[in-house]
Amino acid sequence: MAKQQWVVDLSHSELGFKIRHLMITNVSGKFLDFTVDAETEEDDFMTAKVKATVDVDSISTGSQDRDKHLRSPDFFDVNTYRNITFVATKYENIDNDGSYELHGDLTIRDVTKNIKLSVEFGGVVKDPWGNTKAGFTINGKINRKDFGLTWNAATETGGVMVSDEVKINGEVQLIKK
Repeated sequence: MAKQQWVVDLSHSELGFKIRHLMITNVSGKFLDFTVDAETEEDDFMTAKVKATVDVDSISTGSQDRDKHLRSPDFFDVNTYRNITFVATKYENIDNDGSYELHGDLTIRDVTKNIKLSVEFGGVVKDPWGNTKAGFTINGKINRKDFGLTWNAATETGGVMVSDEVKINGEVQLIKK
């Protein structure tokens, strides 16, 4: 079988997150700069070797003050830990429509934990310019404290500023090299 190389089409992809703020609403953010490299056998993504690297400094939540705080040692500490990485380790079929569970090693602040993501495979198509592309919708959740992201503050009512659970969401298009 022929090996195929794939890379992210950043202009048609997004990687985001949501976290509860004051335990009453969700605040969303995204990373503007990330790479995804995949190697498949033919176009079979269930055989893929996948590595994603996120430039943490590219975080954007719509608030410069919040972004600055997230880059600080209270959270991601971008001066020490520039990247978040994910390396796929196992695929499990969920159903026949192309949805599956993707297990992999997520590293944040030099802490690596195996996580599970739900992936909806959108298919493989050729665009009008002859590029072969594959599309994926990705969802999951992690506990930020598992990765050393422990900063929080109490509210007057005894609640906390930021939840422990972080929801991950992504829309990823890959281009065949």
